[in-house]
Amino acid sequence: MRVTKGAQIVAGTALLALAVAACGGGASETGGTAAGGGETPVRMEIGEPQELLNAQNTTETEGSEVLAAVFSPLVRYDENKQPVEEAAESITTTDSKVWTIKLKSGYTWHDGTPVTAADYARAWNYAALQDNAMGSSYFFGRVDGYADVHPGEGKTPTAKEMKGLKAVDDTTLEVTLGAPFSQFKTMLGYTAFYPMPKAAIGADGKVTQAYGEQPIGQGLFKLDKPYKKGTDPTIELSVYDKYPGKKPTGWTKLQFKVYTSSETAYNDLQAENLDIHDSLPPSTIASAKSTLGDRYFDEPDASIGYIGVPLKYNKDFENVDVRKAISMAIDRKTITDTVFSGTRAPADDFINPAIPGYRQGACTACTYNPAEAKKLYESANGPKTIELGYNADGGHKEWIEAVANNLRANLGIEVTPKPFEKFQGILDALDAKEYKGLFRMGWAIDYPAAENYLTPIFATGAIGTGSNYGGYSNKEFDGLLAKGDQATDAAEGQKFYQQATDILIKELPYIPIYFYRSNFGHSTKVKNVKLNLLNQINWADVEKA
Repeated sequence: MRVTKGAQIVAGTALLALAVAACGGGASETGGTAAGGGETPVRMEIGEPQELLNAQNTTETEGSEVLAAVFSPLVRYDENKQPVEEAAESITTTDSKVWTIKLKSGYTWHDGTPVTAADYARAWNYAALQDNAMGSSYFFGRVDGYADVHPGEGKTPTAKEMKGLKAVDDTTLEVTLGAPFSQFKTMLGYTAFYPMPKAAIGADGKVTQAYGEQPIGQGLFKLDKPYKKGTDPTIELSVYDKYPGKKPTGWTKLQFKVYTSSETAYNDLQAENLDIHDSLPPSTIASAKSTLGDRYFDEPDASIGYIGVPLKYNKDFENVDVRKAISMAIDRKTITDTVFSGTRAPADDFINPAIPGYRQGACTACTYNPAEAKKLYESANGPKTIELGYNADGGHKEWIEAVANNLRANLGIEVTPKPFEKFQGILDALDAKEYKGLFRMGWAIDYPAAENYLTPIFATGAIGTGSNYGGYSNKEFDGLLAKGDQATDAAEGQKFYQQATDILIKELPYIPIYFYRSNFGHSTKVKNVKLNLLNQINWADVEKA
C-alpha cells in the first residue's frame, strides 16, 4: 500500500497521504558529488521516508522510491498493466491457491552472497509476525497460516512462521494461500514482497538499526553509506556491478535529496542543483510548461486524491449525511481546472480510470451541489468547525485551501487547514490516533488491480496493519472483497469488487476529490527520464545529457 506524499500522485501509493507544499526550508545543496568518488550523481527529490529503509515496514512513496532502486521485485508491469517476471523466472499455479515461484539465476545480495528462496520466506514471515509490528503485514493475510502468526490485537501468536510458505530448495518458493486468489502474481511487484538477507536480523531476532539505515539489497543500486534519518539531507547510492539486469549507460552514482518543500525542490531544479523532480507542486505547473519545455511531462496516473475521514475516532463525522454534504460542497472541477491547471480530473469513483473496474459517474455524491449540501449538512447537524490536515512537504496547500473555502462558503462553517511539516508527521499522528480532523490522503497503487484501491485502505483487517487510517469497518464490504478474491474468473471477481465499491460510494469513508496525473520534470543534465506504473523512475533508462 503506498500512501503518497505529493500532489502529483501518490505513494502510493502507493499511496495515500496528506498534504500541502509549504514554503519552508528544503535540502541544502551538498556540492553535487556522491559519497565515494568524484562523479557527479544523478540527483532526485524525495520527501523524508516515514520509517527507516526496511522494505517490510515501508508503505509510503518516499521510502518505496529508494527501496525500488535497491531491490528488484519478483515482477514488474508492462504497458498493458500485466505482471512480467523480473527476479522470478516463473510464477505458476493450477488452482490460484498453491503458487510456485522459481527464482531467476544471477541475483546476488550486495555483499556478494546468492539470493535464495529462504530469503523471501524470511522476509515474508518477518513482515507477517504480529510481534514485529510491520506496516505491510496485512499483505500476507491471504497466506495459509497468517492467523497463527498474526491473530489480532490482544492475542498472542501461536507460531513464528506461516505454514503456507515453504522454501522447497534454493530457487523454489511454494506459497499456499488460505483460499484461491487469482491476483496473487499481480501483487508480487509490491515493496513488501522484496526478500531479506540473513544479515538483516540481529541476535534478538529483530531487524537491526544498521540494516534499516543501509539495507543490503539485490537490485540495481547499493547504498554507499548509512542513511541517518532526520539529520541526513541525502541518500547516496551507486550501481551494483554484479546486478544481472540492465544498467544505466554513462553514470553510476545516484543521490536522493530530501526536501521539506516541493517548491524549494522546484527552485533547485531550475537552478540545475537537482536533476529530477517527480511531484511538481500545483503552484508551479503553469509556469513549468514554459520554463522546462520538453523537460516537463504530464502523463496519465493511476492514483487518487482524497479527503480522509476519521470515522472510528471522531463522532462528529459518523452520520453519513455529514460526509455526503461535505462531498457535494466541494467544487472538484474548479479545483482541478484552476489549482492544478487542468492536470487533474474530478474524481467520480473510488477506482481510477486507468484500471479496469472504473465506472464513470459512479459516485453521485461527488457531483457539486452546494444548495443540497447545505440543507443536508444542517439537517444532519454537522460540526460547526472542522480542521483539515495535510502534509506541508507535498504540494497540497493550494487545493486544501480551496476545499476549505468551498466548505466555508457552502456549508457556513469554520474550516481551519492544519499543515504538518513532514509527510511522516501526519502519518504518525494518524497511526497513533492522535489526529481527529479531516485529512488529505492520496493513494498510489501497489499493483494494477481494482482490488488494490479497496482492501489496503478500507478493509477491516487493514486497521492498524494497513492504510485504513480512518478506522472504517463494514462486514458486507469485507465479504464482497473475499468473494472477489476467490473468484477464479476475472470478470466475476470484478463484479464483486464493484459491488464493494458501491458500498464505499454509499458510505463515503473517504471523499474522492481528484484523479492524479504525473507532473514531473528534469534538468538539462539528464534525458530519457520515465516513470513506471508505480510512479517510480526507470533508472536503467536514464542517460546523462
